[in-house]
Amino acid sequence: MASSAAVDVSQFDHTPYYCEENVYFLCKNLCANGTAQPDGSDLYIIFISNDKKQTALWHQKASKFTDGLVLWDYHVICVQRKRDSSIVVWDLDSVLQFPSPLAFYVSETTRPWFQLFPEYQRFFRIVHAPIFLRYFASDRRHMKEPDGTWQAQPPANDPIVAEDGTVHNLNEYIEIRAVDAVENVDDQVINTVHSDKFGIVLKQTQLEKFFTHNS
Repeated sequence: MASSAAVDVSQFDHTPYYCEENVYFLCKNLCANGTAQPDGSDLYIIFISNDKKQTALWHQKASKFTDGLVLWDYHVICVQRKRDSSIVVWDLDSVLQFPSPLAFYVSETTRPWFQLFPEYQRFFRIVHAPIFLRYFASDRRHMKEPDGTWQAQPPANDPIVAEDGTVHNLNEYIEIRAVDAVENVDDQVINTVHSDKFGIVLKQTQLEKFFTHNS
């Protein structure tokens, strides 16, 4: 059962179908309001997807089903290792408690006992927030139809431009392949997450281990 103190999700901006931008500004707000470290060093961005770009997640606001199931091409959440060493998930698209303890969130949102065909297994790209906030960029081209119309209304703010001037690199974050998943979670993997622009890719069974090891 969830046990972390709940936060009013309505205080954070949320534009449906733009989870990467929602999480970007969520992290900035958590840093600014004192919930997270000022530099975001206790925050991690997680992109969830697979080779087929079809990943099942439950308890999602966008679902038309009673169990909240959505088959996303990709999804983005924020995980925080709090000062008391507890680990919580911030998912603006979830109907679960906000934030939720990591183990509870994984159990309820991914339903590990639910048997999936191998090609639909989830993989997780983990990027350290201080790096993500400097280098992520999106001009929203992925949300435009060939005729230039929007698939979904974009956020009111200007598109995010990276510190180095890059205007779009979202595709490099959401390109998540089984072959790229690390074999083991060790010190080298932890160091890579804290230094590489695009972090590392984990299997679902390694997600909680990453945060246990990264203590």
